Amino acid sequence: MRIELPDVPALERGVAVLGSGGGGDTRIAGLLLRRRLAAGANVVVHALDEVPPQAYVVPVGVVGATPVFNEKLPGGQEFAAAVAAIERWTGTRAAAVASLEIGGLNGLLPLAWDLGLPVVDADLTGRGVPRLDQLSLNACGRPVTPAALAEPGGQVLVQATGFPADLERTVRAFLPSAGGWAALALAPLPVHELACCSVAGSVSAALRLGRRMLELGESPGPGPLAEATGGRVLALGRVIEVARRPGPRRHGRAGFSRGGVTVADHATGALLRLEMENEYLLALRDGRLVASTPDVLAVLDRRTVTPISGDAVRAGMEVIVLQVPIAAFWTDPGRIELVAPRAYGIDCDPVLLGGGR
Repeated sequence: MRIELPDVPALERGVAVLGSGGGGDTRIAGLLLRRRLAAGANVVVHALDEVPPQAYVVPVGVVGATPVFNEKLPGGQEFAAAVAAIERWTGTRAAAVASLEIGGLNGLLPLAWDLGLPVVDADLTGRGVPRLDQLSLNACGRPVTPAALAEPGGQVLVQATGFPADLERTVRAFLPSAGGWAALALAPLPVHELACCSVAGSVSAALRLGRRMLELGESPGPGPLAEATGGRVLALGRVIEVARRPGPRRHGRAGFSRGGVTVADHATGALLRLEMENEYLLALRDGRLVASTPDVLAVLDRRTVTPISGDAVRAGMEVIVLQVPIAAFWTDPGRIELVAPRAYGIDCDPVLLGGGR
């Protein structure tokens, strides 16, 4: 699948929705991708079955405070440095790269950066997630180390061993000295193994989702929007309250910020409350749980249908709240707990589209 300039708006829209309110602003990554395509680059996304089974793929992405990424722009060497470090450490040459996370900024960056390697149509989340212990590798019992971090100032750090939670702690400790963000590369995986422990087809799925949403035009009705996305509209109304607070602390470290968004539905008068951490996690209608992670919950501008992040949502906005079903990978009972409400310290079962749990 070749990516052309007209595809970029659809890709931006698709990955922004899959960020579920998190994942970072896609504008800089979109600009980088446009510049690369305008310069004549051949950007191709390969299906996993188009790549030799024994070829090695390196998952890559940005970790840290994504708003800082827009202020402290990449110099161009960060991804290449992280990939080179993990190749040296493992003694394995990468044949391709994959996105660490399709939701938000990371859904575009492997395409926007010229690493001299093709990109495969898969990622390790299928949506936006806040932590490295929530990757599909973890759900399949595979290690996430060794891993390499490269920051804009030139520092490169390799963590050779450790559990997923150990890598998460290392990254959070490294980021303040790195200026807020860093490029991350995980150990190369052969394609035949990656196919079993990743969300296959996620790039093409994001592109299809974005195209369908853009084809709706402005101010679509709930029915056409639900049909175009394969989801359902939970509310169409005005944001009447946004509350933010510190999140729970773990291992003596501050947690991600938490918050809630209340939307008054114009048609029914019902109050829909969204609970959020980095991403939107739960939706309660008049106090009753009606949707939750791992399904994607998105808040969209009522007129433009542009996703609104948890950082940017404000009282007075006219919005549509959309629920989009998660990739089938996460509906497996042995995997869902990594991204279900209890993974965020919320004591309830997941409520998925169609009543699935």
